[in-house]
Amino acid sequence: MTDLLRVLPHFAVGQYANLIPALEKQKITTSELLVLDAAEIRKRTQLPLLEIKRLRHAVLNALHADLGVPTGAKQHDVRRGQTADARGAPPPAALQVQGTRAETGNSMLKHTHASLVGQSRTITTLDDTLDRALGGGIPTGYITEITGESGAGKTQFLLTLLLAVQLPPELGGLGRPALYISTEAPLSTRRLSQMLTANPLFKSIDKDFRPSLDNIISTATPDLESQDHILTFQVPVEVERRNIGLVVLDSVAANYRAEFDRSADPLRQQGQAFNMGARSTELVRLGMQLHELARKHNLAVVVANQVADRFGGGGSKTPSSLTFPFRHHYAASPAGGQESPLAKRSRASAAVHVVGATVEPSSSVADLVPRSSVEDEVDEDERTRPNIPPPPEWVDDDGMPKGPPPAALALDHQQRWFTGWGDDPYADYSLKTPSLGLVWTTQIAARIALLKRPAYGPSKYIGDEDAPVTTLRSWKRWMKIVFAPHAPASGHALEEASEQHSGASEGNGSGAVEFEVTMGGIRAVTQTAGNESS
Repeated sequence: MTDLLRVLPHFAVGQYANLIPALEKQKITTSELLVLDAAEIRKRTQLPLLEIKRLRHAVLNALHADLGVPTGAKQHDVRRGQTADARGAPPPAALQVQGTRAETGNSMLKHTHASLVGQSRTITTLDDTLDRALGGGIPTGYITEITGESGAGKTQFLLTLLLAVQLPPELGGLGRPALYISTEAPLSTRRLSQMLTANPLFKSIDKDFRPSLDNIISTATPDLESQDHILTFQVPVEVERRNIGLVVLDSVAANYRAEFDRSADPLRQQGQAFNMGARSTELVRLGMQLHELARKHNLAVVVANQVADRFGGGGSKTPSSLTFPFRHHYAASPAGGQESPLAKRSRASAAVHVVGATVEPSSSVADLVPRSSVEDEVDEDERTRPNIPPPPEWVDDDGMPKGPPPAALALDHQQRWFTGWGDDPYADYSLKTPSLGLVWTTQIAARIALLKRPAYGPSKYIGDEDAPVTTLRSWKRWMKIVFAPHAPASGHALEEASEQHSGASEGNGSGAVEFEVTMGGIRAVTQTAGNESS
């Protein structure tokens, strides 16, 4: 029952003080108390059976009251009201719930659709194109993750939101202060001051409604222990006292990477499984804390996350065989260039050997032909190649599948829908994977991936006019909605983002939106601006 007060903060535990210690000693959670048989709980805790049932009944009633579900006589009245309503008579007045609860007798929910829509608000990014791609902006009541490699613009995105949340609602803000929690570098107040003086929107509004650095509260959490203490005790108090509208955690992965190291040392790998299990538990707990803040106070929680490269076991990079999940590695190395360690482990147990090669199984193992029939179809030139196995009959000469795709539930196939990388079959950039894995992905409601690519051009200082030297001129950046409850996911197109950005901004998911970092914040790149910059 260690999570009882987290699930029901106002539950009266005083009258059950004789039961709680025994339940905590056996590590029985609130959900186990409700779903396990009372006799089994009695056997584990040696508590009286009637007392266990009494506590279970009290917890169940408290959960029903918190969710707005009628119990006991109220539920009987609801059934009577529904029967009377079916006969044409109006429901009793006692069934009409006041406040934010449902107004009809047939509803058993705390909120109606209209009340939820009225509570839903978004925070602008100070750019109309980016806002349209995001379905209005960053939503309140959810956890939104912004992920990307170093230099992609994550911090610039977060600093923009710290100022935008202070704008009045008619300008896309909430009119509320922001809280910035740093796990790495401190808050850059110099950059915030630069945005305040350079952004044209802030100059055009009245000084009384203009954002200020005084409305940004910042704190640092150098380790996981201080982070847990601040989020558990200090942040809820500050949110309640100052009416915080935005909580930013930058970054969410730093402390977990330091505390739970995945070392390659064989002597340290013995406790690695325990570390990963403990890390998963802490991540779920962090997700519950942030979700409770967002839901209870109707604020936006935005976290920045780091990414890691996907590496495989040797072999050169072949973009077509890396990013398309059904394309196999017959012409490339068996590892296929890049692959995350988690995906490699999930694939290893399901591998099927065909003519000396490790191939992902299809939906039916019978699709793979015997070795003898495959060898008969291979010409003499193919027989003489030592390291290139012939493809199965359900794969054509280009490596494309003819029949059913292989292993639809493998992580290598599934992660392209929730990581932000790997969904483009013709991508020529390296693939990334957001940190903290699938466990953290289940805790967030929206993921925004920021991608960057170098832009090369002739150097102005090196080489002569006949043979100019190509050098790095700048970086191009894109914002991609991977998944979100309020906006459609973006397509995988990057090169055509400037040309399609008007369609993408309308929310049809035609492609990622190209943006740039300016002195006033972030700004979408239009086709005209892109041509001028090029």
